[in-house]
Amino acid sequence: MDQNANPPGRLQRAPEGFIDKAGVRAVFTEARAGRRDFIRNAFAAAAVGAAAPAALGQVNPLPAGGGDPNILELPEHSKGLGLPVATDGYGKPSKYEANVQRRPSPGLTQTAQASVSFAPLQSLFGIVTPAGLHFERHHQGWWDIDPSKHRLMVNGSDPSLLKKPMVFVMDEIMRLPSVSRFHFIECGANTGMEWGNVAVPTVQYTHGMLSCSEFTGVPLRVLLELAGVDFKRARYVLAEGADGSSMTRTVPMELVESGEVLVAYGQNGEMLRPENGYPLRLVVPGVQGVSWVKYLRRIEVGDKPYGTKDEVIHYVDLMPGGLHRQYSSTQEVKSVVTTPSGGQVLLDRGFYNVSGLAWSGRGRIKRVDVSVDGGRNWRQARLEGPVMAKCLTRFNIDWVWDGKPAIVQSRATDETGHVQPNYRQLRAVRGTRSIYHNNAIQSWLVQESGEVKNVQLS
Repeated sequence: MDQNANPPGRLQRAPEGFIDKAGVRAVFTEARAGRRDFIRNAFAAAAVGAAAPAALGQVNPLPAGGGDPNILELPEHSKGLGLPVATDGYGKPSKYEANVQRRPSPGLTQTAQASVSFAPLQSLFGIVTPAGLHFERHHQGWWDIDPSKHRLMVNGSDPSLLKKPMVFVMDEIMRLPSVSRFHFIECGANTGMEWGNVAVPTVQYTHGMLSCSEFTGVPLRVLLELAGVDFKRARYVLAEGADGSSMTRTVPMELVESGEVLVAYGQNGEMLRPENGYPLRLVVPGVQGVSWVKYLRRIEVGDKPYGTKDEVIHYVDLMPGGLHRQYSSTQEVKSVVTTPSGGQVLLDRGFYNVSGLAWSGRGRIKRVDVSVDGGRNWRQARLEGPVMAKCLTRFNIDWVWDGKPAIVQSRATDETGHVQPNYRQLRAVRGTRSIYHNNAIQSWLVQESGEVKNVQLS
């Protein structure tokens, strides 16, 4: 497939600085409860059990017993003494945000220890995923490992590939010079349920095996240099996890040599969470999440791919001719509109800020185009900075909804020139029986009622 081929449609770029000022004024005039409440109401939560949104411009009623409508009644938090400084030692979200949760998919796997929880993309801002909302994928459950007892071994499949096998304790790794970088992590099966047809209703379930964090650790290359690895002969590394599944993945040495691959212990300014691999995990930017081995205990260098079970049986691409493709680990350019998205409700016609996320395992996002008519016409969206390599990028565009049905889409282009395909283009190459690496354009149907549904265009 020609990744550079643009789908049919006329490309239109919004004028610099364009914004519907009259629409914005009308929105803020009606939003008496404040910007955050208006946004929360206008885009009702997509998660299960979300309360029905209040009407635009609705004012909180007076306290029971009545009162003079001309006198502003101050709320309790403006009249009394607040709560004391927290004593539980770790801050928690507001109780009014309790509906913002990562959620499992019942029935997706046979056991909860080998399952997935999806990040609530529709409820997040910016590009960083809070650690407590980071998506999870486990093959044998998660563990809270004592870091004082954890070890990382570096060895070779052939003794001649490195001068001295080494075993590192956590204190030794954390004494080395560290780096911190922002990167997305996406499961290779993200959006996998949508290959054949629409399967799930919300962006949390279509694209929620995706998160983005600031990771802190030591470049793997540094540890290999300490062990005296022969980089000319050792062209692959095998990463092995310490959980019961003994997850093992081959990583090409050129990724390690670039300095991108990290042995990480930090995430978003704190130690990794147990479900995210505490105390040590591999970070392989741009590559599917299964290669980001958690509970990392061993690195072995070799001169050829290892062909482990999760490389030759799982995480392979089923092709139309009956063959399957291995080692296609790079996460291709992809994007999704998160607001508005499936399960949300637009309460009234008028101005809206369409927002979403774009990413590519090949580098930086160069541009994102948005369509509200099913791909016939496109406008270039604004990219929020900073735009970083192999990291989520937030995009926004202004839209005045006229109350008629609309199909909202986004299409990303990365710095290598790869363009996100539509389903017709992707299926022409991959068929409909795949599970992994679905980067097709996502479509959201906004109905006249304001309800948003997941649809697919052929």
